[in-house]
Amino acid sequence: MSKPIFELVDELPTSGLTVSMLNALDFIAPGEWQNTVGFVNTIKTVTGEDDEDLIQQIGERAIYLFNDKSQGYQTALWLYQTVDGTDKALGAAALANKVGATIPLFGFLNSLTPKADKAQTIDLTLKVVAELVAFCQINGIPGDSIGDFVGALGEYSGESMIRMAALVAVDGILPLGPDFIQKSLTFLSQMNPQELDQNSTFRTMRDAIPGSNTGSKLNFIGESFDSVKGWMNGLVSANALTAQKVLRNLSGFLDFADDKLDYVAAFLDVSTNYYEHTGTQTLARRLIERAFAEI
Repeated sequence: MSKPIFELVDELPTSGLTVSMLNALDFIAPGEWQNTVGFVNTIKTVTGEDDEDLIQQIGERAIYLFNDKSQGYQTALWLYQTVDGTDKALGAAALANKVGATIPLFGFLNSLTPKADKAQTIDLTLKVVAELVAFCQINGIPGDSIGDFVGALGEYSGESMIRMAALVAVDGILPLGPDFIQKSLTFLSQMNPQELDQNSTFRTMRDAIPGSNTGSKLNFIGESFDSVKGWMNGLVSANALTAQKVLRNLSGFLDFADDKLDYVAAFLDVSTNYYEHTGTQTLARRLIERAFAEI
């Protein structure tokens, strides 16, 4: 990895577009997510401890576990980063500084090209697969353990819950519409391996996806997405989620027209990294929980 885990957690932003978006989605999972940043602060928050010597021991053990390549922590972090690694063409860092003020979207529309539905479907479903494989890596179980993942999904909380809420709202409903689940399953069933091979995110993470070739990996992607459709439908129903409801909650920091759903989705795609942000928080929490138990 390019940076040690403690540095990545220390560098998580306390504000910006990603944080604003996640806070705006709190209505889907009220009170679940607190933007815990800083490695020592995360140790204190997770463990409830404030003894400096103990915190030091926990931190050192967590760093050791992360650096142990026989464990799956580095792979999990890489997956969270990879599925968020689309081209950030709008200068997201500059935009992220405009916190507290509403960002007018209209000036950026000419710079945006919303993804075709098929490309958006691939990105959405790859995020689900990344979540599944990262879960398996963190928990030391085989990467194709779909049943274990689906069982754990019902217990998701905190940063993991808000990540999946954002996935459904921002990568599902906004760009693909209310029937995004069935639309995605239909696209996947009609897709051929050559089309999947053309997707840059898939090419980057293909070795981490179970399957001996692109065809079998495509089948695994379809099985994985199909396995979570019940959970996603439940989240949509429980919160009466619609594109308009998501937009109303995002309007606190974005200024846009209601008929530009695909542009809003494209803007958020290139200017936020919610998967990496919350994924880093999830990974830090799991490392610290394990380190604390082993001290």
